[in-house]
Amino acid sequence: MRRSLVMGIRRQTKWQGLLAALLFVLLARAANVSAAVKQSDVMEAGRRAFESGDYSKAVLELQMAAAKEAQNAEIQLLLTKSYLELQERDAAIISAERAVAIDPKSSVYHEWLGRAYGEKADHSSMFSALGLARKTHKEFEVAVELDEKNFTARQALIEFDCAAPGIVGGGEEKAKPEIEKLQALDASEGHFAAGICRKEKKDFVAADAEFKLALENHPKRADLIYDIGDYAMRHGQAERLMEVAEIGEQAAPADPRGMFYRAVGLILKNEKPEAAERLLREYLEKAPKRAEFPRYSTAHEWLGRLYENKGDKKLAEKEYQTALQLDPKDKSVRESLKRVEKN
Repeated sequence: MRRSLVMGIRRQTKWQGLLAALLFVLLARAANVSAAVKQSDVMEAGRRAFESGDYSKAVLELQMAAAKEAQNAEIQLLLTKSYLELQERDAAIISAERAVAIDPKSSVYHEWLGRAYGEKADHSSMFSALGLARKTHKEFEVAVELDEKNFTARQALIEFDCAAPGIVGGGEEKAKPEIEKLQALDASEGHFAAGICRKEKKDFVAADAEFKLALENHPKRADLIYDIGDYAMRHGQAERLMEVAEIGEQAAPADPRGMFYRAVGLILKNEKPEAAERLLREYLEKAPKRAEFPRYSTAHEWLGRLYENKGDKKLAEKEYQTALQLDPKDKSVRESLKRVEKN
């Protein structure tokens, strides 16, 4: 009986120990989950601010998140993008370099480090730009080596090679095999890359043909589709703009850029002015202020053209003035404003 009692006490003690250990593990996990949720909330606040176009707020939120989780490369990536939108290029480079240091095997982080270097090069003296351009090319190359299906990195590398001289690592001969590889991976991406290369060389007939093929081969990326839209707008290609809007809206229904390019197409065709006006107004309400989106000043410029087409000089003048306030350096808007003021 004594032995039975002792064994019972031992079993009870053993189970109590196991329960205590289990409780400790559960509490620890709960604490970790709670901390992760709190951190996720902080980063999510930064992400929401970025998506809404409030990049200064995004930086503040993401800096708080980074202080709590210094080894989170995704925070550094979003900081890089935010700084680039704010044109704070040095800060963007620092954040991108941190992301790469945290995860040197990430193709995306190398791509964005290359983009940060590239932006800095575009706004530097010739001597400084040479070194930054070489760094840009190297990062794009590493990004492609790490992930051959990182199409945006491949596009960036090809565009660099087509536009930059050999002294900084560029050269059209380097671009040709890259375009062929991309073509094999995705026909639409390949034709788009070829079109960008022809555009850089001012061969617009060939560029038009390649962009047409890019659209016919079922593109998946909204940025690719609307980059073609931007080209079509600059070259006054109304029908191509309507095609871009149709394909873009199918690929990304929530993306407001389809409204913009459809409106521009209608204005160029001088058709359905009420619909074009509505689309541009809606675009101004929904579109974020982001580098890859048509600028608000451009939307107001097209509203000015719409009213000018209708013969409403007063409203045209108002829209051109708004566009010029948003972008005082835009010479074409200044000329349009002079034209309607003169008449």
